[in-house]
Amino acid sequence: MTLDKDTANTSLVTRWLLAAGLTSLLLRFWIATTFPITGDEAFFYWWGVYPDWGYSDHPPMVGWLIALMRATFGDSLWSIRLPVVLLPLGLGAAMWWGLKGVDRARAAWGVLFFWLAPLNWLNTLITTDTPLIFWSVLSVAALMRAERREQMDRAAYGLYALSGLFLGCAFLSKYFSVVLGLTYLVYFALYRRQRLAGFALLVLCALPGPAINIAYNMSHGWSNIMFNVYNRNEAEVFEWRKPLTYIGMMVYLITPAAVWMAFKYRKALVATARDASPVLRLLACLVVVPLLFFALLSAKKVIGLHWVLSFYPFGFALLAFALPLDKLRATAIGLAVFAGLHVLLVAGLYTTTLETWRTVSPLSKLYPQVIRSYKTAEILKQIDSPGVVLMAESYTPASLYGFERRQYMPVFGVGRFHARQDDMLVDFSLYQGKTIRIITAGPPDPDEFKPYFESVRVLNFMQNDVPFYAVEGTGFKYEAYREGVLGTIFKRFYNIPSALPMTGCPFCERYCGQVRCSQTPAP
Repeated sequence: MTLDKDTANTSLVTRWLLAAGLTSLLLRFWIATTFPITGDEAFFYWWGVYPDWGYSDHPPMVGWLIALMRATFGDSLWSIRLPVVLLPLGLGAAMWWGLKGVDRARAAWGVLFFWLAPLNWLNTLITTDTPLIFWSVLSVAALMRAERREQMDRAAYGLYALSGLFLGCAFLSKYFSVVLGLTYLVYFALYRRQRLAGFALLVLCALPGPAINIAYNMSHGWSNIMFNVYNRNEAEVFEWRKPLTYIGMMVYLITPAAVWMAFKYRKALVATARDASPVLRLLACLVVVPLLFFALLSAKKVIGLHWVLSFYPFGFALLAFALPLDKLRATAIGLAVFAGLHVLLVAGLYTTTLETWRTVSPLSKLYPQVIRSYKTAEILKQIDSPGVVLMAESYTPASLYGFERRQYMPVFGVGRFHARQDDMLVDFSLYQGKTIRIITAGPPDPDEFKPYFESVRVLNFMQNDVPFYAVEGTGFKYEAYREGVLGTIFKRFYNIPSALPMTGCPFCERYCGQVRCSQTPAP
C-alpha cells in the first residue's frame, strides 16, 4: 500500500513538473517576443555591443552573455532575452542535481514549488541578475554534491573546485555573490569544520573572478566601487518603510500559500534545518543567512525585489523537504492558484489597446511611457534629421532610443549616479561645433542649455496625443560643457578615495589628461 502511494505521488509530481515547465516556458517566450524592451535592458544591450572586462555599474557577465546571444542568434530582442526565458529550467535542473541524492521525490517537489512561483511565469527581462542567479545556483548544486561525498576523495575535491569556479563567475555577474560566499563561510564554520580543506579549495578557485574585477576597477577609476559603495548610498537613512517594504516583498515572493505552510509547519522547518544531513543544513543556511543579511540592510536601504533572487529557489526546496508528505500537493495547488491569478492579469493587459491606456485610470498615468516604448520609431522619425546628433537627458530614454536606432545615444548633462557608462564611452570634444538635439522628459528650460551652444531653440511634437520635447542647440561649445557639466560630474561622481590605487580612469584622462585628477584640474 505504501509503495503504491509513493508511486502515485511520484507520478503526480512528474505530471505537474511537465505541465508547469512547458506551460511557463511558452508563456515566457510569448512575453519575451511581444513586450517592448525596458530601459535597463536597453542599457545592458550596449554592454553586449561593446564587450569589456567590466562596466560602470557592475561586473561584466551580463554583457558577455548578451554578446554571446547576439553572435549566436542575431541582434534581436528575443535573442538577448533567451537566457532568462530558459533560466527557470536550468535552475530546476541544477536544484534536482544537487538535492536528488537526499530524497528524489522531495527534490522534485522543491523544483515544482519553485517553477510555480509567479516570477518564473512572467519574468523575461535580461538583467545583471540573470547570470548571477544561474551561477549561484550551479555553485550551490556542486557544493551539495561535494557534501554528499562520504570521503574527501578526488571527486569531492573536484566538486569543491567546481563550486568555487561557479562562485567566481557569480562574482563577475554581481556583487551580491558575496552574500553567497558569506553563507558558505557560516555553514562551514558552524557545521563542517572537518572539511575546511574543501572550503579553502572552493575559495581558491573563486579568486580569479575578484582578481579580474579588481584589475578592471584599478584601470577604470574604481567605477564599480564608486557606484555600489559611495555614490548610490550618499542619502541613505533609516526609515520604517524600508524594513516593512522588505517584509511585504518577501511575503509576495515566497507567495501567501508557501508563507502560510511555512508558518503552520514551522516546527518541521526547524527540525529539517537541524537534520544531520549536511545538505539540509546547507539548504537551511542558504535561506536563513541571506534573509537576515537583507533584513539588516533594509534598515537603511530599500531592498530591491531582484536582490534576493539568487537565493530564492532554496526557500522552496527547504519547504518541500520539511512539509508532511500529505501537504505537498495542497501547497502546490496554492502556488498554482497564485500563479494563475498573475497569468490572468497579464492576459487581461494583453487584451488592452493604446486607447485603453490613454483613457482608463490608473493605466492612463503610464500612457506616456507606453507610447515611448511602443512608438519609439515614430518618435525618432519626428526628431531625427541629417547632420544632427541625437542625445537624451537621462540614460533610460537614451538607451531606448539608441536601441531602436542601433546607434549609441549619449546622455547630455550631469545625469545621476546610475549609468555612468557614458563617462567611459563618450568623448564630448568630438561634438565641438555640431548641432545637437537633446530629447527631454518634459518642457525644457532653454536657459539651462544656452551656455553650451551658440544658439538654442525648443522643439515640441505630438505622438499619439502625448507631447514630446527636445532642445536643438547649434554650435556646441565643448570647453563650456567641460567646465559646467563635466566639472560637476567629476566633483560629484569621481571623488575617488586616495587609498585606492589606480592605473587608469577613462573619464579623468579625457577630462584632465591624468589618471587621477585634482579637485581643480587645469584645462
